Amino acid sequence: MCNTAPRPEEFKDPSFRRSLALLRAFRHEQDDPDACYSLLARDAVDQVEAYDGPVAGRTVVDVGGGSGYFTEEFRRRGADAFLFEPDARELGEKPPDATVIADGYLLPLRDAAADVTFSSNVLEHVADPETFLSELVRVTRPDGLIYVSFTNWLSPWGGHEWAPWHYLGAERARARYRRRTGKAAKHTLGENLFAVHIGPTLRQVRARDDVTVVSARSRYWPFLAETVVRAPGIREVATWNLLLILRRCPP
Repeated sequence: MCNTAPRPEEFKDPSFRRSLALLRAFRHEQDDPDACYSLLARDAVDQVEAYDGPVAGRTVVDVGGGSGYFTEEFRRRGADAFLFEPDARELGEKPPDATVIADGYLLPLRDAAADVTFSSNVLEHVADPETFLSELVRVTRPDGLIYVSFTNWLSPWGGHEWAPWHYLGAERARARYRRRTGKAAKHTLGENLFAVHIGPTLRQVRARDDVTVVSARSRYWPFLAETVVRAPGIREVATWNLLLILRRCPP
């Protein structure tokens, strides 16, 4: 078995104060993305360090990190962080130096290249989550940390920009979004957004013999973040966003 003991946390997570701050930031994602994603990046790297200690001097691979907020935050804390993003349109005008356009299914990295492999809110955008997770594991060194979070389909935010109307059906929700905004939705179910569920994902990672699940918890829930994930059915709605902290086991 891998060493699963987390390091002492240096912040209060979960807490109502933290969740409220993140919720307020999310509400301004469109009009102030810099403030929103900078806060989210600081929070995410805090979580990584809570489970695995300081990232300074370590190699971090950020898979699907968009315009690079997470990569930049890892670098601010002294990590050798590298962004791998498959869609050049997501990079923005000034992506981090040494950014690589690469598919998360086939990363141009040797085995065990990273101390920390990080993927924030990407799993719901890939058609084959199992293969994607396997690639994250492959590039992580033995005893290294894998951080994976995703918005589950039955979460109130599962439909992304057309949530929560996805509960009434994806096409109906997309049509409503077009009527309300006058433009087509960015996401289309089955093309760049997929219905990923917590139960099957947990069974999938727990069945693997190359990782240990250090924590399966709600990323944003303000209390009992791990407890809510243990409640079948309820967790598919109440978790909001599943965070998996995995430890790569020795071969």
